[in-house]
Amino acid sequence: MLKISEKLELIQKLSGLTQQELANKIGVSFVAFNAWINSRSVPRAKSQVIIDELYREYTGEKTISLDLLSSKKNIILRKSKTSGNILNIILKNHDIYESFILALTYHSNSIEGSSLSENDTAAIIFDGVTLPDKTLVEQLEAKNHQTALDYLLAHLHKKGEIDEDFILRIHGILMNSIISDAGYYRRHGVRIVGAHMATANYLKIPVLMEDLIQELKRKPKDLISQIADFHSKFERIHPFADGNGRTGRLIIIAQLLQNNLPPAIIRQEKKRAYINYLHKAQLQNDSTSLEDFLCDGIMEGFEILKRRQS
Repeated sequence: MLKISEKLELIQKLSGLTQQELANKIGVSFVAFNAWINSRSVPRAKSQVIIDELYREYTGEKTISLDLLSSKKNIILRKSKTSGNILNIILKNHDIYESFILALTYHSNSIEGSSLSENDTAAIIFDGVTLPDKTLVEQLEAKNHQTALDYLLAHLHKKGEIDEDFILRIHGILMNSIISDAGYYRRHGVRIVGAHMATANYLKIPVLMEDLIQELKRKPKDLISQIADFHSKFERIHPFADGNGRTGRLIIIAQLLQNNLPPAIIRQEKKRAYINYLHKAQLQNDSTSLEDFLCDGIMEGFEILKRRQS
């Protein structure tokens, strides 16, 4: 069994948070946290419970209560019914629009390894600034992601479908001027770094994607479960040479908005938990952790909607 100090070190490594930020999450001072992580003292029982919860969250070992998950889903669906037309709210309220664009662009690119800070991302996508100390590719990724989101919002506003053409178009915008086959399925084998699973044979991708998209046409009994299932299958197929994660997360946003739910904010600080939950869904056929994770991201989206102008 890991010591408290070892758990805290692992949490900090996986989350990317500072000691002060983790101390704030636990509700203690920096001094107390620093003493714990350096084994100079031991936290009280209440703090140990919070530490254990953070440990399970960031390592992907979190146990999900099905009753609690069901309650979260019911709360989300009730909020959807009382929130008005969420897509229109985003399009008509500049501050809400920019909040979503920035959060989604920064976190999605950061999950894939971008070194741009949130402030860097804002300067690039809103002010048109070119940063000399950052790579051209990273800056293209930020602009492309913003453009892809704008296309997504406009497409859904016109009642467009989430179909193969939409997915290829999203990928084409995301990876424009970054890879040579942007907007096309890969024509070679790939492996998912850090994952012990095979991706689809590239010759089978068109048929697998067609079958997967057909699943979207079925009205689900459980929308969140359908979205989690689609995402895990899409990422396992890995249809593109690069940009699969970002494309997959944009499809999640489209699915949510199509059903009058806000975009889920998948934070880069929770990258390890997100990847672990995704792999659990793919390898163990258990998407409950990923569903719970998405519910939390959707609730954060509702928080952004609270900024709605009167």
